[in-house]
Amino acid sequence: MTGADDRAIARAAIARVPLLCDLDPALLDIVRLGGLTNQVFRVQADARTWCLRVPGKGTDAYIDRSVEAVNARVAAAAGVSPAVLHFGDDGIMVTRYLDGCTTMSPASLRTTPGAPARAACAFRLLHRCGRTFAFRFELFAMIDGYLAHLDKLGASLPEGYHATVAQAQELRAALAARPLPLAPCHCDPLCENLLDDGQRMWLVDWEYSGMNDPMWDLGDISVEAGFDAGHDQELLAAYFEGPVRPADLGRMVIYKAMCDLLWTLWGLIQHANRNPADDFWSYAVNRFARCQALMAAPEFAAHLAAIRHGA
Repeated sequence: MTGADDRAIARAAIARVPLLCDLDPALLDIVRLGGLTNQVFRVQADARTWCLRVPGKGTDAYIDRSVEAVNARVAAAAGVSPAVLHFGDDGIMVTRYLDGCTTMSPASLRTTPGAPARAACAFRLLHRCGRTFAFRFELFAMIDGYLAHLDKLGASLPEGYHATVAQAQELRAALAARPLPLAPCHCDPLCENLLDDGQRMWLVDWEYSGMNDPMWDLGDISVEAGFDAGHDQELLAAYFEGPVRPADLGRMVIYKAMCDLLWTLWGLIQHANRNPADDFWSYAVNRFARCQALMAAPEFAAHLAAIRHGA
């Protein structure tokens, strides 16, 4: 449902975009598409359609929009994301609207035939495009930055969070001892950031993107979609176009735990900022519990050993 407040926000943003500001407001068809922290709209006029993104309140405290602007354009040039038609200093972005696409959800990524494989192909195309993103996505530096921001907000952490970060230093050392070449990565592949036209997946939303270990993207999408072992196998087999080494599977599983460790803090920031889009305290607590459970699972040690051996 697109309410009057939504349309007012969209029209105010449109007035700031040279590409759109001369359109007759009476002729605009504006539909709210969603967004957890931002407001995203489909805008139609004169048989033309655009996607309009309006940044959410408070996001400038932890999102570098200049980095996002660079990376969104690089991703479009790589063929994995729609063309960027406008990106203002205020963070308002307009892209080409992708017709005939379905916005994915955890359920649809699990149940749509071929969806995990198409997602893998999109990530492979991005990771192997030979281009460079602005920003280095570094997990533990981001954890430190989020913790500092939460301290300024006076926010509470789930019990045991700092102890789990300390425990994760062992994982950090194992990953660093067997580094993969950095690649341009999405870094925040919520299922809703994947659009499927039945033949290929598109990636959108480059707020957290940067140069990173490519296995992060695969681990993160597995967590977000709730993939089981069969889905993970389909994802990895399509990505590597053949057999999967235990070390690569282990790296993906380690990152499944680590992305939950990081995004726990993101959820706490949303909670502290009173973002009404979701119950972000429950979101954060549940993610942290899932991280702890995975790290405590008997097979987790075997995945860590596979990374250390590089097999």
